[in-house]
This record gives sequence, structure tokens and C-alpha cells, in this order.
Amino acid sequence: MITLEMELHANGYSYVACIDEVGRGCLLGDVVACAIIMPKGLHIEGVKDSKKLTPKKRDKLYDIILDNCIAFGIGRIDSSKIDEINIKESTREAMKLAIENLVDKFGNRIVPDYLLIDAEKINLSIPQEGIVKGDDKCHGIACASIVAKVFRDRLCLEWAKIYPEYGIDRHKGYGTKLHVEAIKKYGVTPIHRNTFLKKILDGKLK
Repeated sequence: MITLEMELHANGYSYVACIDEVGRGCLLGDVVACAIIMPKGLHIEGVKDSKKLTPKKRDKLYDIILDNCIAFGIGRIDSSKIDEINIKESTREAMKLAIENLVDKFGNRIVPDYLLIDAEKINLSIPQEGIVKGDDKCHGIACASIVAKVFRDRLCLEWAKIYPEYGIDRHKGYGTKLHVEAIKKYGVTPIHRNTFLKKILDGKLK
């Protein structure tokens, strides 16, 4: 099967960066994006949309992807910035940071010559294409989704140590019943996204 990445490589693009994010719908914590450049022709068995993988499988693939990639970068936008500029703009900013943070295994900055982005457009002059459901259709975007997901899940484990009563290690910041009940019982933490909580708190958020 001829993939989009293969077509781009055949057309002379050397560094095709694939970008995805995780945490857009969470009630707390950063939105995290990953930009990754995979070698030409490499297809890692088992890679697909991170949401369709078990945590154990994601962890295993995370290591394989980072061992084999040409370069990767992570971008993070925290909850206070999300409240300030909204989640859509924060997602785009995280993606932009991830691209700017692309480095190879030796720490050298790598500038991509084409971007494949999961359902977004980024304000950069680099040629790009947004792909709806990109983590299902594009191997590189699926790789980026796995790296972003594992990276953010590990952040959640650190946040869970700071705020143990909220169960962050279990719900990862999403609006589960456990999480909502914890917010109502214990209040709002500094890492919650206040603009996401107004309905939950029935307009009582200060």
C-alpha cells in the first residue's frame, strides 16, 4: 500500500514531520503534542491510534518508536494558558512547540520540510496537510499519538502524587464520574482548567 508519507518522500521531501496531540478534552493538566519524523519506508507492527491500544502496548511501542525515529519533539501548554487563549489555540501552540523542539538522538535541531497534522493547521510557513482522523490513516501520526499519550500519562502519574485524592492516575484528567465527584468534594486544583468546569460547578466557580 502506498502511504501518504511514501508519496511525499517520492516527491523529494526528506523530513516529513507527523503531529498529533492528547489531552484536548481533559478537565486538568497540559495539552501535549508530539511531532515525529520517522525513517523512510519504516512501518512498525502494531502502531495505530493510541486510543485503540492498551497502556502496556503503548508503553512498548513508545520505546520502539523513539528508538527508531529520526527526530521527535514535545510541546506542552498548561491549564492557565488554556484558560487564557482557549483549547483550540492551545492545541495549535502545543503542536507548533513540538515542531520547534524537534531534535535527533544527538540533540541536533531538525527542521521538517513537510507537516502531516491530525485535523489541524499550524501557523508556520512549512508546507502542511491536516488529515481528519489522521491517527487512523497515517502511520507517522499514529506514532506521534502514541508518544504524546504515553508522555502525558506519565505526567498524570506525577500530578497524582501531588493531588492524590483526585484519582488522576486513573482518569488521566478526563471528566469521569470519579473526577467530577472529587472536584465537587475537594474543590479545584491549580492544574484544573477553570473554563472547563463551569457546568460541573453549576456556575459557582470563582
